[in-house]
Amino acid sequence: MNLTTTLKASLAAACVIAFAGCTDLKPIQAQVDDLKSQVSKLQGDNQRAASDAAAAKAAANSAQSSASGAQSTANQALSTAQANSTAIEAINEKIDRMFKKSVSK
Repeated sequence: MNLTTTLKASLAAACVIAFAGCTDLKPIQAQVDDLKSQVSKLQGDNQRAASDAAAAKAAANSAQSSASGAQSTANQALSTAQANSTAIEAINEKIDRMFKKSVSK
């Protein structure tokens, strides 16, 4: 009987110690709640960053499109300028020939 009583007392003491340890879960729960709050905030930040990145990509694509259009316009202007330069040279040659003809007569 002495062994049974000692065993029961030891078991009761172990239970008391275990339950006493469980009462310290409140600070841990507070830390878990704080971590949940931080994770939630970081998820929101991550979503905003992804949205900002998508907007930046769209703006970059738009800028690329505008730059391509400007390059095309510049190429057309260069082509027109070269054609005009050739035409002006031809007109100047005609004028020179006409002037030479009138002077020689």
